Amino acid sequence: MKILVANLGSTSLKYRLFDFSSGAAEVLAKGGFERVTDYAATIEECLVQLKDGGHIESAADVAAVGFKTIMAKDISGCVEATEDVLEAMEFYSSVAPAHNPPYIAGIRQFRKLMPGKPMVALFETAFYQWIPSAAQRYAVPQEWYELGVRRWGFHGASHKFIAERSAELLGRDDVAERARNLYVNAGASPVNGPDLRVISCHLGGSSSITGIRNGVAMGTSMGMSPQSGLPQNNRVGDLDSHALPFVMRKTGLSADEAQDVMCKASGLQGVSGVSNDLRDIAEAAEHGNERAKLALEMFVQQARHWIGAFHLELNGIDALVFTAGIGENRAPLREAICANLENLGIKLDQELNDQTHAAETVISTADSTVKVMIIPTNEELVVAREVKRFLDKQ
Repeated sequence: MKILVANLGSTSLKYRLFDFSSGAAEVLAKGGFERVTDYAATIEECLVQLKDGGHIESAADVAAVGFKTIMAKDISGCVEATEDVLEAMEFYSSVAPAHNPPYIAGIRQFRKLMPGKPMVALFETAFYQWIPSAAQRYAVPQEWYELGVRRWGFHGASHKFIAERSAELLGRDDVAERARNLYVNAGASPVNGPDLRVISCHLGGSSSITGIRNGVAMGTSMGMSPQSGLPQNNRVGDLDSHALPFVMRKTGLSADEAQDVMCKASGLQGVSGVSNDLRDIAEAAEHGNERAKLALEMFVQQARHWIGAFHLELNGIDALVFTAGIGENRAPLREAICANLENLGIKLDQELNDQTHAAETVISTADSTVKVMIIPTNEELVVAREVKRFLDKQ
């Protein structure tokens, strides 16, 4: 069985083709396209690349296409992306403007080019469905909550992979198995031994931090939208609810204009005034740019804030994991986030941290009671496995 996983952005398409013939998931091919303006042509080119590479003879060789979708009204988990599901995604397009519209358009194009093939959506919100109600709710009227104003959580596939892999590396196969089969057993399977407590830091162009107990999320930094939580590359992160109407009244911006600023001209870019790329911001900071320095300091402060919150809720942790582009590659950021946390059992090994380049490894000292780890994430693998389970159930 071959499953194609498509990661869609507003102007990008990245793909991986998985083969489950041997039982385990094997990556046959991967690739991507940037600056996409015509999704139909790009999807056709994707299939051509797979044919030219000898991985498929035709689209008929692909059992299904899987998508790492974000959110939909009253829908989560792993489902077939029917027109009803796409309409439910459209309900939240204004909440996830950089994510939902590209996925909706892309899924429709894939369906046209691969008629009869299941289009399967694994929603990012699925990993957070067992978070306690008190951690999900905002202090809003019940009608607002029922409309969807709540803490949903995102980067679910990434944090789920970290829940699995960190447990394996820490010798807790029971927890790894629970995390791996989380959507099958609804998080209800028991674990042997003491709680395994992990904080997963997905730090990249879009960042979030999740507390995980025994393979199940118990809290997340992101809220109702992917614009929330830590400062994102050009998205605002957390913001006081009165700030938006205040700015609109004082500047005359419309709701759409204000949202555009918060989604495209805020975050690290808005603070630094340099770029939405942390590499450019770090370089500017090294050359004395004070706004760039402030952007980095804000990012670190917010990361430490959420790590501290989940450390308290978990009553200590066994592992602190860094993943995604910034988490895997930016040693100075990891060092700043872990600075002076010895009383929490977190001791970073300076040499190991500096030597690491996006490799799976432990970067804490031998006497650190908390394992500080780098684990490259594998969201596509999580999607592929869940799509296969979906197909098997059919």
